[in-house]
Amino acid sequence: MSDTAAGLLQVGLLVALLAAVYRPLGGYLAHVFTTDKDSRIERGTYKLLGVDSKADQTWSVYARSVLAFSSVGIVFLYLVQRLQSHLPFSNGLPNVEQGLAFNTAASFVANTNWQSYSPEVTMGHLVQFAGLAVQNFVSAAVGITVAIALIRGFARSKTDRLGNFWVDLIRTLLRILVPIAIIGGLALVAMGVVQNLSGGHEVTSVVGQTQTIPGGAVASQEVIKELGTNGGGYYNANSAHPFENPNGLSNLFEIFILLLIPVCLTRTFGLMVKDKRQGYAILGVMTTLWAAFTFAATFFENQGAGTATQAAGAAMEGKETRFGEWASALFASSTTGTSTGAVNAAHDSFTPLGGGTALFHMMLGEVSPGGTGSGLYGMLVLAVLAVFVAGLMVGRTPEYLRKKITAREMKLVSLYILATPTLVLVGTSLAMGLETARASIFNTGSPHGFSEVLYAFTSAGNNNGSAFGGLSANTPFYNTILGIVMLLGRFLPMVLVLALAGSFARQQPVPVNEGTLPTHKALFVALLVGVVLIVTGLTYFPALTLGPLAEGL
Repeated sequence: MSDTAAGLLQVGLLVALLAAVYRPLGGYLAHVFTTDKDSRIERGTYKLLGVDSKADQTWSVYARSVLAFSSVGIVFLYLVQRLQSHLPFSNGLPNVEQGLAFNTAASFVANTNWQSYSPEVTMGHLVQFAGLAVQNFVSAAVGITVAIALIRGFARSKTDRLGNFWVDLIRTLLRILVPIAIIGGLALVAMGVVQNLSGGHEVTSVVGQTQTIPGGAVASQEVIKELGTNGGGYYNANSAHPFENPNGLSNLFEIFILLLIPVCLTRTFGLMVKDKRQGYAILGVMTTLWAAFTFAATFFENQGAGTATQAAGAAMEGKETRFGEWASALFASSTTGTSTGAVNAAHDSFTPLGGGTALFHMMLGEVSPGGTGSGLYGMLVLAVLAVFVAGLMVGRTPEYLRKKITAREMKLVSLYILATPTLVLVGTSLAMGLETARASIFNTGSPHGFSEVLYAFTSAGNNNGSAFGGLSANTPFYNTILGIVMLLGRFLPMVLVLALAGSFARQQPVPVNEGTLPTHKALFVALLVGVVLIVTGLTYFPALTLGPLAEGL
């Protein structure tokens, strides 16, 4: 079978699998967040936490709960790293340095999972599965809760209540993430992914050198890494490591589970607002963007622009031979479109335009289909903007899902859209302007060196976590500023989304009439795709011209 036929078969199987689970899982997610019944375990958990499961919260209380819970997570994860040498299953590793510990704590709590270190020689087993893996679960759950709160803002009227964060969090963990992770973890073990507590095995390489390869609870962390769109791997090579991703079947399965919840949440949205067509429209936008970037990444990698690449016959530098160009490009477009950040190939070794495609995909705000929850609420904010633009064209007050878009809502939308690009571009400017920061760039003075810095801040600001090589990020400057960018890039938009949800929830629904823009038809899908691309292009085009475009052209 040719590479093209095999690649097309992979894409077709992936789409078929997602289509098969879309309706049942999307419907189940809607049931989880609309039922009034609590399980016995949930009732015991609420009692332990002192939570009244029947008491809904205002948007501000919901936001404070999100921030308080996440702050506790940062402190706990920081302390676990700093005390690593005194903990069991440390594999004899020392305590993590304070700057790196802060960066890692901020990264995993923010669902970014940026790693400025080699996990197998920095983190012991206990820190991996009791610290990092736990945050893989709860940070993903926090993103889903915020998306559900925004949906309730559209679905409810004349109220200041958006639900209860603690109830949404516990239900997300116990009814969604943990069950799917157990099934997915067993599937990965069956496919050959490692799951043990081994301190390491001595092996002899093909050149006669001795190397220690540590084991670990890899499969259990790998599944939630992808399912929760986290991305932080057990090994430095991430999903290119054979212990994490041994073969083509496991590779396809990992792509499937990282797309699973973001895709199915669109049906949840349609069911909760009582108009399934709205969910299909949002899914249509996400699918269009994902397909376009997947095609672009695959095209540029298969084209293999460059003298060295063409002489070699393929752009296989930095790629695993067991995956090849098609599977690597598919994995890259899926992770950069979902805030996962996992990699099965070195993005830094992609062709200039192939790597630039991954970078631009993140710059969209990771909404195609985005992270668990964050992709949906990001796309809904952009949908509000698209409706506003359409309203300006026809000269009437815009409405979305029977809610008026007033000056207050547009201020919140504008702040949301400006927040992440500001963090990315200001951070990149500081890094390029400070001599101490420039010293970390190995490709100094080249467009590729600038691309590596721009990619780092884009990844941090959008809570992706993937990286270009060639940038030594484990320094006081990068550990500090990237940690700050990750936290602000995660929680500032969340607060704005919750404020927007509260604003919509208080409104009286307006009746649909002949002047109402239909937001479930192909015209609106095309409009929203255009808004996403134009807003992103106008924001980042100058920076892209200095990096991947200059290198590629």
